[in-house]
Amino acid sequence: MFAKPQQEHAWLDRLVGEWTTSASCQMPDGSSHRSEGRLTCRSLGGLWLIADGAGEDPESGAWSTQMTLGYDPVVGKYVGTFVGSMMTHMFVYSGAVDASGAKLVLDTQGPGFDGVCVATYQDVVEFVGDDHWLLWSQMRGDDGQWNRFMEGHHRRIK
Repeated sequence: MFAKPQQEHAWLDRLVGEWTTSASCQMPDGSSHRSEGRLTCRSLGGLWLIADGAGEDPESGAWSTQMTLGYDPVVGKYVGTFVGSMMTHMFVYSGAVDASGAKLVLDTQGPGFDGVCVATYQDVVEFVGDDHWLLWSQMRGDDGQWNRFMEGHHRRIK
């Protein structure tokens, strides 16, 4: 009755640990934001990754986030959620690891930057090495092209 971790769950285990974060965000109006913080990633029974983040944005102040990631063998997809203290929307993920094995591409939808429309997003977890990974976000524009607007570097605290 209890689920057992699959090979796909092992991919998420590489994220377990303590990380520093440094992120930059480029808004459509041309403004940019930078923030620094820490991220604690832990495994929940080998099936789920729980990632708790906290930090500071010089313009907006303190923030906190929580991401959950797992693999659902019934649907054959990675699944998860993302919430943050700076937003009212819960992003719900569905995705897959790309052919290189280095990127987990998570599809989701959420409010557009105009606050009116619903936009299509991808959040991508990309391993640079065992002690460095990226989380970057892109939004699909009206022209169908992806526009990267956020990139966060995560470095392991040893």
